Amino acid sequence: MHHTITTSLTLAALFAGLVSGTTAAEGAKPIVAESELAAGPFQATDASLQQYRYPTWFRDAKFGIWAHWGPQAVPRHGDWYARRMYEEKDADYKDHLAKYGPPSKTGYKDIIPLWKAEKWDPAALMALYKKAGAKYFVSMGSHHDNFFLWASKIHRWNAAQMGPMKDVVGIWQQAAQKEGLRFGVSEHLAASYTWFQASHGADGSGPLMGVAYDGADPQYADLYHTKAAPGDHGWLTDNTAWHREWFDDVKELIDTYHPDLLYSDSALPFGDVGRSMLAHYYNQDQARHGGTVEAVYNCKEPSAGKWVQDLERGVMDRVEPLPWQTDTSIGDWFYSTGQQYKSADTIIKTLADIVAKNGNLLINIVQTPEGDLEPDMLATLADISAWTALNGEAIYATRPWTIFGERPPGAVEVKGGKFNEDKMQYSAQDIRFTIKDGVIYALLMGWPGDGGQVTIASLATGKGPAQLGEVRMLGSEGVLTAARTDAGLVITVPAKAPCAHVFVLKIACREIVRGQ
Repeated sequence: MHHTITTSLTLAALFAGLVSGTTAAEGAKPIVAESELAAGPFQATDASLQQYRYPTWFRDAKFGIWAHWGPQAVPRHGDWYARRMYEEKDADYKDHLAKYGPPSKTGYKDIIPLWKAEKWDPAALMALYKKAGAKYFVSMGSHHDNFFLWASKIHRWNAAQMGPMKDVVGIWQQAAQKEGLRFGVSEHLAASYTWFQASHGADGSGPLMGVAYDGADPQYADLYHTKAAPGDHGWLTDNTAWHREWFDDVKELIDTYHPDLLYSDSALPFGDVGRSMLAHYYNQDQARHGGTVEAVYNCKEPSAGKWVQDLERGVMDRVEPLPWQTDTSIGDWFYSTGQQYKSADTIIKTLADIVAKNGNLLINIVQTPEGDLEPDMLATLADISAWTALNGEAIYATRPWTIFGERPPGAVEVKGGKFNEDKMQYSAQDIRFTIKDGVIYALLMGWPGDGGQVTIASLATGKGPAQLGEVRMLGSEGVLTAARTDAGLVITVPAKAPCAHVFVLKIACREIVRGQ
């Protein structure tokens, strides 16, 4: 086994679980003992975890950048390469066969040494991300490929010992902290146990039909895992020994780097084991911050106040009472030759929509296998930088108003949830609202074409705050002409747009107090 086990479970019991896929029996001894957790007020129960309070830094940050990067970028075929190269009918299998040979001989383990990250300049990239307006940065810790980007002492398949021979997580963290950004790490390990089972297969036809892929070789079981029990093929395994292994891995990540944010690519994994991890994460963070929990945990499950719910490539359809986050990518998750990237216009409008609904945007900026960014990526970041420099006050440290905004009659309604971002459409008549002490910000998704005027129906006579003050546009000089009518607040905008993409009206209002 690849882990040094320091738990109440015996090595024999763990081995038996790895082979047979055991599940927890009623009344069985807990997989994680309470004594293994950092001391503090949080325990591994839902009731205890609901003591959590959302840190102000995260609520104010609004915008984060993610490096979803690792050895799967090497073949330049995008996401999930480590699995799809073992699926005989997949294009990645065919590509692997042509470039590297059959996976029974040259498997994913042989791709890892090819990841050198020779053009990676973390300091320069972090300065670029800060300039773009990111307030937090997230490094991948490990994808479903079970390759750790941190300097692990319990798992030999890690970037400090293989590939780039660098503690990628630690180096990213130092760069983020130097720029004053909060630092997070994403873990995708919980799904790896079933996700990587394709590596235990074999060709179903051809000259190597029936010859096992390298994932079936016991000497590499610490990378590919052992073969799962029959029926264990859900996103999250039901093998309790693997639950324990996951806990040890994530606990090492937490205890080594103490990240401000931890992301899991799943619902909270493994029941009480996941709750134990989370209690430990919150307790150790509270101890490090003088009794205040600064840590943020993201997972893909409604939070009930226990964490920050994350939506993959999705947005909500209303102002949510609890903070939430969208995670998405500017393109594919890993580098893919010829991929199409989101435009700055799409990203900025998405950010405005999400923030108006009490959310944060975490976006992956796709790096090449070598570690640098392509020219069109740099151009998009420069465009975002220009917009946030001018309009950031309508985003950062704001809170949602009572409604997220206005939509034109007949606009397509998109139900809130994951994987809906491609359905979102923003017209020139769309408006989003944010608030800060004494101000309502109206973010216009297009430049007004109606004689240079915009009408905000939500601020009509008798609607919204009783008194409104002067109106300005960020990036333009002078007070704008505005009249409150039964149809709405009618504002005459400047003759020239001060920027591109989204245009921000700043409306003074003494009644507006930023929510907590």
